[in-house]
Amino acid sequence: MPALVFDCDGVLADTERYGHLPAFNQTFDEFGLPVRWSDREYAEKVKVGGGKERMKTLLTPEFIARAGLPTDPDALNEEVARWHRRKTEIYTEIISSGAIPARPGVRRLAAEAHDAGWALAVASTSAEPSVRSVLELAAGPELSPHFSVFAGDIVPRKKPAPDIYTYAVDRLGLDPAGVLVVEDSRNGMLAALGAGLTCTVTTSAYTGQEDFTGASLVVSSLGDPPPEQTVTEVLADPLGSEPRPLVRLADLAFLLATTTGPGPAAGPDPGAAPGPAADPGP
Repeated sequence: MPALVFDCDGVLADTERYGHLPAFNQTFDEFGLPVRWSDREYAEKVKVGGGKERMKTLLTPEFIARAGLPTDPDALNEEVARWHRRKTEIYTEIISSGAIPARPGVRRLAAEAHDAGWALAVASTSAEPSVRSVLELAAGPELSPHFSVFAGDIVPRKKPAPDIYTYAVDRLGLDPAGVLVVEDSRNGMLAALGAGLTCTVTTSAYTGQEDFTGASLVVSSLGDPPPEQTVTEVLADPLGSEPRPLVRLADLAFLLATTTGPGPAAGPDPGAAPGPAADPGP
């Protein structure tokens, strides 16, 4: 069975800038911590996989002294866990409010995959409640139950280590050759490639300038037809899939077939055929 596996943050919704960053800063304020991350600072923090891990970058001896934090490692870890639990609550409230829209094409492409018999999953090292709230937003109440969710601390190492994808593939009993991952960051791409999976990248708020060498396709978004009408801008297309004006399941099937040999059937394609034979556009 082929599978379509999404990362969460930046892929299902552009959550980092408008969800995670304000949730971190509100948490810092509630706990009286002497820090507030700017947008520029957070652009660097997103390169660290995992929310608790980002918080732990604060824990210099100077910060611990200023904030009056315990120096015992176990007590300090429990304090960070308390921050992170509250941050997850705040973030989930932001997502539930509907303030952050889903990214274009996610629900459409997931529905195409489900109808064609592909497995669906989300693999993220964010906290599971956060991931499920974003999945519900992006996929909707009818489609989201068809996703397997792999999230949080279920693996020892966060992205760019391949652990979360290796775990997901193993648990689902999938052949890595039939798995297509959608990521938005270099760390996520490296994790997918490290697990031996094909990776498509949809760039997001903080990742547009990253190096995506190794991805099978890099686009601005997956795209949607009218009335939403979000057109895919192709940023890198080393395999010649030529997804225009948006990414369809047949394009992803083409990528799998090109990277691994004969690939899975994409099911009926409502759009143009993928690959070099497709309409090259203007």
